Amino acid sequence: MDLDLSPKLAKKVYGGDGGAYYAWCPNELPMLRESNIGAAKLALEKNGLALPRYSDSAKVAYVLQGSGVAGIVLPEKEEKVLAIKKGDAIALPFGVVTWWYNKLDTELVVLFLGDTSTAHKAGSFTDFFLTGSNGIFTGFSTEFVSRAWDLEESVVKTLVGQQSGKGIVKLDPDFQMPEPKAEHRNGMALNCEEAPLDVDIKNGGKVVVLNTKNLPLVGEVGLGADLVRLNGSAMCSPGFSCDSALQVTYIVRGSGRAQVVGVDGKRVLETTVKAGNLFIVPRFFVVSKIANPDGLEWFSIITTPNPVFTHLAGRTSVWKALSPQVLQASFNVSPEVEEKFSSKRKAEEIFFPPPKHLMSGNDCPIESMIHSNLTQITEGDRSRSLNSI
Repeated sequence: MDLDLSPKLAKKVYGGDGGAYYAWCPNELPMLRESNIGAAKLALEKNGLALPRYSDSAKVAYVLQGSGVAGIVLPEKEEKVLAIKKGDAIALPFGVVTWWYNKLDTELVVLFLGDTSTAHKAGSFTDFFLTGSNGIFTGFSTEFVSRAWDLEESVVKTLVGQQSGKGIVKLDPDFQMPEPKAEHRNGMALNCEEAPLDVDIKNGGKVVVLNTKNLPLVGEVGLGADLVRLNGSAMCSPGFSCDSALQVTYIVRGSGRAQVVGVDGKRVLETTVKAGNLFIVPRFFVVSKIANPDGLEWFSIITTPNPVFTHLAGRTSVWKALSPQVLQASFNVSPEVEEKFSSKRKAEEIFFPPPKHLMSGNDCPIESMIHSNLTQITEGDRSRSLNSI
């Protein structure tokens, strides 16, 4: 596979005073088309409204910045009006109609990642707007609109003629949008920054996994997701998806280094990743990341609602399951070398704190700094959580 796997930034598609819509282009990031994945961002300024639309793809939305209001209408259901804020993840199945509004000074930024296998264009989302200069009203003739909605022609011409905005508009500050209802969040959104941690390793990192248990709607979307926060200079164990799922990663904050190894042990990617980057790891390829001193945070979707990963280093590593004789024969090394290899990383899981010389102001041995605490999870659930990251 000679595809370009290097991380890319989104490019502006349209926008105006109310905000802008950005997307990643399959021509620049070929893995989008190859893997049938779409990726986009919505950025709304104060009083910006993203007009009601539906999409040809199921998605997971993640609020990267700010807070605002989202309107969501599932097929044949009533409108849900949700207060949303940084860290919220929202599953958006097929057929859902959404609108987004920002009434605060801070820009509201929402990331969309989803499956485009049934989309009009592989690797791209296509939105269909209910209103606006490119909305459905502008496509039908006056007669059809008049008869469908039982309206006089003069009213139809007013409706169509007033729709000058495209996709995003800026409302008057005094305009009153619907107020969100607390109960509407139930089952619709999960805040990944406030949810119970699935993994918490001292000086290593933290993980929250989004799946059918904590947000059942992801089952309808067919995607899983996770939010990973890697401490400064810590490392994420090399690992791969063992259920043929793809992993699509957006760098939320910080920076670091990433390496991906593919077929025949070939390193297919070695790069620096930073906030705003998006990259995709092909099926069964092994990926590992090391955070820079400022740490590294990323949000990923996985193309299955309950993903399973195999890690190649740490206490849960597949190496720990293989017998010493198999390791010795496979590596073609002496028993002493095999024993040294097997005796390492017996306590650490998934994330490895930085080497002692990179940790300032702490003279304790690394072993004393490693702490694994899977919050409010039984030992049985612990293993399942580690295998889903």
